[in-house]
Amino acid sequence: MTEPLMPQTDVPFDELIIREYLLDNPDFFNRYPELLLAMRLPHMERGAISLVERRQEMLRQRVSQLEEEITSLLTMAARNEKIYQFNTELSFQLLNCADLVSLKEVLADSLKLQFNFSHVRLISVLDTDMKAIWDQRLHKGHYFGRLTQQEAKRLFGSEVGSVALTKLSEDNPVIFAIASQDATHFHPDMDNMLLEQLRRLLAHMLAKL
Repeated sequence: MTEPLMPQTDVPFDELIIREYLLDNPDFFNRYPELLLAMRLPHMERGAISLVERRQEMLRQRVSQLEEEITSLLTMAARNEKIYQFNTELSFQLLNCADLVSLKEVLADSLKLQFNFSHVRLISVLDTDMKAIWDQRLHKGHYFGRLTQQEAKRLFGSEVGSVALTKLSEDNPVIFAIASQDATHFHPDMDNMLLEQLRRLLAHMLAKL
């Protein structure tokens, strides 16, 4: 007796299998070029486009992205070059300072002129408030960001936007402090290249002076 035929159901293709096949066979559409024009993809502005058009659009987007990345890298390189030249010149000026007073003047005048900072200070850690800032803000060695009103007034005598702080060394309780009126100028994710170079130089100079 013949068994009745079971009804057949359409089993959808596994999209991952198709994806893997196309990745393993990049010449597939070379063998079937008519598919490139026959297949259509939805497009928000143009309704539907072919695979060729979609590929061209993706390539244009990638080129545009690469151009933006290159521009960003060039801008960063120019900025780093400017910082390097400034820091080199400032280092020579500081090394020529004969006393602490002249060193503080050169340091403050140069940084304010170059970067429009509002305050530049070297502050000895002598009282309880300053010791609290040393312990809480500088446990990692340096700090970028905002301060409380009390901290700002203790360090700079007035409220400020954002600050860069660093301890000269564990053995030398002096804070090198820079402030900007721009609340976004100094932030936790920024690079500390300039600050670290100045910190090492100032630690060396103060030990001699």
